[in-house]
Amino acid sequence: MARAATTSDAFNAVAEPRRREILNYLALQERPVGEIVDALEMEQPSVSKHLRVLREVGLVNVRREGRRMLYRTNAEAIRPLHEWTETFERFWRHQLSRIKERAEGKYNPSDDSGLNFIPRRKNDNDSNKN
Repeated sequence: MARAATTSDAFNAVAEPRRREILNYLALQERPVGEIVDALEMEQPSVSKHLRVLREVGLVNVRREGRRMLYRTNAEAIRPLHEWTETFERFWRHQLSRIKERAEGKYNPSDDSGLNFIPRRKNDNDSNKN
């Protein structure tokens, strides 16, 4: 199956790690391209390409101030990404709670959701080596 174009939706656009870096950098403040280039140590054409993709899917907005173009995140467009990841956040929060309970000795196996945990001693792995 062919992969969707990176400009087709926000999910495809943020699949690229450098675009996520740019979004993180723009999260708190509107910034010009040159500042993004310097802060993220990327080439200017690359930053411009990534900003174009992010702008086309609506994740960033741009405004002109004199000769400068200023970019900022579009929080409303990021909302679907956040809502989708909340499902996994709840899962990991539950997993971390279970780990904490085990570490503190409060673990109750009847509360386990089917994942088996077998503690290993340091030397257990040595016998598997060839």
